[in-house]
Amino acid sequence: MFADRLFSKIKQRNNPSVLGLDPRPELIPRCLRQGSGATEESIALSVKRFNRALIDALEDIIPAVKPQVAFYEALGIEGLKAYRDTIEYAQDKGLIVIGDIKRGDIASTAEAYRDAHFRGYFKCDAVTLNPFLGYDSLKPFIEACKEEGKGVFILVKTSNPSSGEFQNLIVDNEYLYMKLAKKVAEWGRDIIGEHGYSSVGAVVGATYPEELKALRAVMPDTPILVPGYGAQGGTAGDVVHAFNRDGLGAVVNSSRKIMGAYLNAGGNDGITVEEFKEYARREALDMKQDITDEIEKSKNMSIRKDG
Repeated sequence: MFADRLFSKIKQRNNPSVLGLDPRPELIPRCLRQGSGATEESIALSVKRFNRALIDALEDIIPAVKPQVAFYEALGIEGLKAYRDTIEYAQDKGLIVIGDIKRGDIASTAEAYRDAHFRGYFKCDAVTLNPFLGYDSLKPFIEACKEEGKGVFILVKTSNPSSGEFQNLIVDNEYLYMKLAKKVAEWGRDIIGEHGYSSVGAVVGATYPEELKALRAVMPDTPILVPGYGAQGGTAGDVVHAFNRDGLGAVVNSSRKIMGAYLNAGGNDGITVEEFKEYARREALDMKQDITDEIEKSKNMSIRKDG
């Protein structure tokens, strides 16, 4: 079961943070660029080297990676080859791969997306999904959670500034995102593993901590994928609301803050591959410490309240 694999890995690493692999070409240091050209093929090869260096640097620290497929699609066929290479390389290193694909379609199209991202060329452990078309757009993926040990993270309250245009609409005296959260909890109720969590998860942004707190309360068994930490302004104090009293229940994503750590430490000129890895590693360790400190603080406060 996906949730058991995820939370076993988190407990093993004592780290709920996830590396987002959104490889913008401008973030790739010169030491990892392939050749001097700017063709799709050379950029895609640079992306492969960039991602592999990051995975090598962090494989013993993080439980999972989350490649965002759009950055690879932008590079055409060669980019999609780099996406596949990243998935396979991370899995070979023992990491869980969450494909950030945000798909949402119906009938045979939904099944085709499931086949591509769960069984075929881009075989991930879990994916992100957009629920706007309703349950039948999610059903093939949720069935794969039950039957094939896969996982999904369904968009509930996203981190972007305009998310409230639709997600905060009032429907029957309740926010739409709250209605959706209750549905997500319902859809995953019969896929709960040994750690007490479902393989049907939710995406809730760190940039809305009060909403995150309320959503955790109505989805106690739901894993929450939390984007928005770091570059988007979310802090450890914000993301801690995604965790339950057991210190589990969430995975927190960071992309630019780790990928571009070397830029904050002196920039591109003359940096070596090993130095690039070291800057990323330090940033990932700082993130781990930041979040686990907040989790422990929250646990201690709960114990004092109960006492």
